[in-house]
Amino acid sequence: MTASDMSGAGNTPRAATASGSAYLGLLLPVALAIVWEAAVALGIVSGRLMPPPSRIGATLYDLARDGELFVHIGATLWRVALGFVLGTVAGTLMGAIAGYSAVVRRIVDPTLQGLRAVPSIAWVPLFILWLGIFEESKVTLIAVGVFFPVYLGVMGAFASVDRKIVEVGRMFRLKGLALVRRILLPAILPAYVIALRSGLGLGWMFVVAAEFMGASEGLGYLLVDGQQLGKPDQIIAAILTFAVLGKLTDYLLVMAFAPFLRWQDSFASSQ
Repeated sequence: MTASDMSGAGNTPRAATASGSAYLGLLLPVALAIVWEAAVALGIVSGRLMPPPSRIGATLYDLARDGELFVHIGATLWRVALGFVLGTVAGTLMGAIAGYSAVVRRIVDPTLQGLRAVPSIAWVPLFILWLGIFEESKVTLIAVGVFFPVYLGVMGAFASVDRKIVEVGRMFRLKGLALVRRILLPAILPAYVIALRSGLGLGWMFVVAAEFMGASEGLGYLLVDGQQLGKPDQIIAAILTFAVLGKLTDYLLVMAFAPFLRWQDSFASSQ
């Protein structure tokens, strides 16, 4: 048996497991949708304020048929993507510096931890005052939401790297950037991916607050419009679209880093 055959044999069960896991993940939402549809159809609950899945699906179809849904999705995706990139770059740099230098960490971390506790909605009037109600304030708010979990994850990962691994690197005369690239970065990568996923999740949460700031496009605008016009089916349709897009982007992020984490031999990867 060749090495490629062995590799294929080893990858097939893992691929099958991943596929089965994806189907299992759909089991709960599909079951809830069926139960709620049946409850409304039988008159057990009212579908006025909590419409059944059939009405929500019809609303999504109407929005998609007119092209309106894709305009709102595109606007929201653009804001989240740009805010995520800016927040990730800033959080990674600041977290790496604070994690690598104990002096910097003692200087900046108390202030950043205090700012981290500020609710997202509290930044809205300040960013409107500074940047207006256009895209700059919205993207900045999302970047702030992404920054803090990325900063905290990177700083904690750097600070918790096993000292013995660093000493081994120094035995091989690795210093400065070489030590960071060959030892520290691989050591923090699993924690970094988790920090990015947390930052992305907060980015999706912060975009709702951002799109409350006078937006005329975006899924947050659909939420406000549905609330003002008394359309619960549109509100829930927007919420479900947020959920699907959030899950999809999280999956793409995990898949993007998966090739760099194949060396892991953890308990979770064996399930």
